[in-house]
Amino acid sequence: MNNRIKKINLNHSFIFFLFCNIFSLITFVINDFTISPLICLLLILTIGISHGSLDNVKGAKLFQIFGIKNISIFYLSYVLIAITVIILWLIIPVFSLVIFLIVASYHFGKEDTQFLIIEKSMFNQLLFLIKGSLIILAPMYFHFDETVDIFKLLLLDNELFYKFLNFIETNKILLFGIFLATLSNIVLFTQNFEFKKFTIFFDYFSILIINYYFSPLIAFTFYFCFLHSIRHGISLMLELNDNDLNKGFRLFIKKALPLTILTALLCLSGLYFLNNSYSFNSSILKIIFIGLASLTFPHILLEYLIEKNEK
Repeated sequence: MNNRIKKINLNHSFIFFLFCNIFSLITFVINDFTISPLICLLLILTIGISHGSLDNVKGAKLFQIFGIKNISIFYLSYVLIAITVIILWLIIPVFSLVIFLIVASYHFGKEDTQFLIIEKSMFNQLLFLIKGSLIILAPMYFHFDETVDIFKLLLLDNELFYKFLNFIETNKILLFGIFLATLSNIVLFTQNFEFKKFTIFFDYFSILIINYYFSPLIAFTFYFCFLHSIRHGISLMLELNDNDLNKGFRLFIKKALPLTILTALLCLSGLYFLNNSYSFNSSILKIIFIGLASLTFPHILLEYLIEKNEK
């Protein structure tokens, strides 16, 4: 099945690469072309978070491994971790943001690439982290001021933090970080080379293209929904039915729909209440990034526990 995943993901990466180029061309021709933050939110609440909507199935599998029969403990733990992340963000936002960016970088780098890598060494885990950091560094390099504005809307009010950001921007440290991310892509590409590893470079150039032409929010939405989430979703579909992807897709939709709808409703409710204190677009950004952070930590923890205990 691994060769099949590699082939499907290569085709997906090529299609996403064409998608990025087409939309970039539209942006180049139509100077004022943009996508509203509300559209970004709706895409993330549907396509984006759907790839984590089978966490309840994985949780049941994990509890079966541990011999725990009460599945309600899983739901309670998942929700408590998410709430804890939100509380920590409110108390120590800078620390929470930095940890989130590091964890997200590793998660993005690993999930987008591990199907191509045979050896599970610590060195490769480091490469995943550096590779995934491109998702964070590219918007900061190409649209530094806009990225800083987003940070300010995420309840970060720390002068020292912004001085540090200015320091790494003015001293070309962001460019050095992108160079390291590029190098990590090359190393992963050349390890046990095969044609299907061109997936890595299609992804690499796609990320640079969308971050060059689009605002940080739009670029992240394109990446998160149409590359990361769809790729993860494809692997879940094949797990549900490794013989027929179409049947796996239908089963995935059926199983993912309840939690996707529930999560979307909770986020939209949060948007309604935040909109009483903040501007509409500011509220959307808080829901997207703080909300994603609260869901990312239990999601990654679950993936880690499944990987370590499923033999």
